[in-house]
Amino acid sequence: MKKAILFCNLPYSFSILQPIRDELIKRGFEYLWYVPSELISSFTLADDYITSDIKNLEMFDSDMIFVPGNDLPWYLKGVKIQIFHGLAGEKKGHFRIRDYFDLYLTQGPYFTKRFEKLAEKHNNFSVIETGWCKLDKLYIPDDNIKRKKMKMLQKSKARKIIVYAPTFSPSLTSAQKLLEQIVNISKKDEYLVIVKFHDKMNKDICKYYEKKSNRKFIILKDDDIIVALKIADLLVSDTSSVVYEFLLLNKPVVTLQSRSENIVWEDIKTPQELEKTIYNTLFINDRYRTKRDDIIKQYHPYIDGKSAYRMVEAALSYIDKFGVPKKREISFIRKLKMIKKYGLFRW
Repeated sequence: MKKAILFCNLPYSFSILQPIRDELIKRGFEYLWYVPSELISSFTLADDYITSDIKNLEMFDSDMIFVPGNDLPWYLKGVKIQIFHGLAGEKKGHFRIRDYFDLYLTQGPYFTKRFEKLAEKHNNFSVIETGWCKLDKLYIPDDNIKRKKMKMLQKSKARKIIVYAPTFSPSLTSAQKLLEQIVNISKKDEYLVIVKFHDKMNKDICKYYEKKSNRKFIILKDDDIIVALKIADLLVSDTSSVVYEFLLLNKPVVTLQSRSENIVWEDIKTPQELEKTIYNTLFINDRYRTKRDDIIKQYHPYIDGKSAYRMVEAALSYIDKFGVPKKREISFIRKLKMIKKYGLFRW
């Protein structure tokens, strides 16, 4: 029986890894969540197989380790698998090779091509394109979602639902710049506004928005944004990977001063343009509708909801070819960083 570790360092990792957990259960594999003690209270999934102790991970003696984050202890046994925490390839560090991983599971051709080139250069990891497990739920039909949307629109007496999901990075976020505009838009008869902040968003900014909340201005507390994306008619954001998740539903986006490489949505330069751009896009002309097809093909062409299945298959394929690594060879400096972060229990 195979064993797998689901390695989480941030709350948003839970929803990313849940489809893989479900796939492991279907196959009868043993699994164990790693969640730091400070995040245990945020772990809302019903699951007894969870630890905050790295020693327990060593004793578990895993075959594969799925990681949405950027690092993990190099000395843990198992294929160390990078599955990513977003789709924003233009963000700093997305294509940085840190030497912690044996296998990179990519979301679509745009990512696969770049990581394959890096694999040739570094010659110490493999790349397999699988799609991204977090998005499996995007493609599963759900009548409850439709009913929930209709109920929310009727209750708020609105015509359209807008989700505002800014990134947290101080240099990229639009949260402060758009506060007044987002609140004003929620006061319009046409709209219900749902705000979803990143886990790392400045807490003072969150409090400002929370003070403005009302029946047409909702702050979403759930870690998983998928339901909000499925019910929304339009997304407002900035340089955030959630933009690409929403585009994959073939629905319109408006961003403020995005730094993305390939913008196929409405990108405004000033906050004052927001309200007019939203209205024009929703009610007059969604001029980027056809261009979203290219993003879907390049970023995530897998619409069957089976990416988690492919990810587990890719891990098994790697093991069949190379075996189960007992540890990962990394630089002395990186070892020191990991010892400081996680401790050291195996030399």
